[in-house]
Amino acid sequence: MGVYVILSKLTDDGAKTLKKNPERVKEVNQELERMGVKVVKQYVVFGEYDFVNIVEAESNMAVMKAMVELASRGTIRTITMPAVEVEEFLSSLKS
Repeated sequence: MGVYVILSKLTDDGAKTLKKNPERVKEVNQELERMGVKVVKQYVVFGEYDFVNIVEAESNMAVMKAMVELASRGTIRTITMPAVEVEEFLSSLKS
């Protein structure tokens, strides 16, 4: 299972939706799970982005498809980065 960090920023429409229906965040997480992307941790942050999500998925393709689905709604923009645990990375350098 791959781990990914997703930085997301609400659009104006997304902020309106969230204000009107705060539970929408949990609904989207459930939708992601049905698409094969499990939200492991989720944070609301200040600054350039609104949310930082740590997710797991079987493949890059599963994450890409899910992010295209979310982007197509016009309520959020994302940056997605694959993540590797430090110990796994250090081990790979030794082999």
